[in-house]
Amino acid sequence: MRSIALDVGTKTVGVAISDLSGFLASPLVTLRFESEDYDHALDQIEALLKEYPVNAIILGYPKHMNGSIGEGGHRSEFFKEEIEKFTDIPVILWDERLTTVSAHKSLMQNNMRNEKRKKVVDQVAAVTMLQEYLDQQRHKEQVNGRK
Repeated sequence: MRSIALDVGTKTVGVAISDLSGFLASPLVTLRFESEDYDHALDQIEALLKEYPVNAIILGYPKHMNGSIGEGGHRSEFFKEEIEKFTDIPVILWDERLTTVSAHKSLMQNNMRNEKRKKVVDQVAAVTMLQEYLDQQRHKEQVNGRK
């Protein structure tokens, strides 16, 4: 069971993909597009989904710390609707609060220079989000398997 995660911004989409067993998330690519040219971003996502068959699309759903939905959350809702127009693969909105902050901290702890960090931070955030999803799925399977 392979899954893909998308961390959507205004100019980039960080992409992570799982291994075939659905155990480990890895960075794949950062898609770039002109500011808010979402049609171009969606075309790139569609091409990726053709190249990498997956069973689930985990789409980052940024929320404010109080749980309310802001501009980024509305962008994710829009992307979910648009992706569902060209695929039957389930699109799961995933609460991604603090994944980008966590990604920045991790990259800084590894002494990555600012220029390089900017290029990969969206991928690392997508990896964090996807790994959380994979771990939760595995936990659910373990719990259900014991009953």
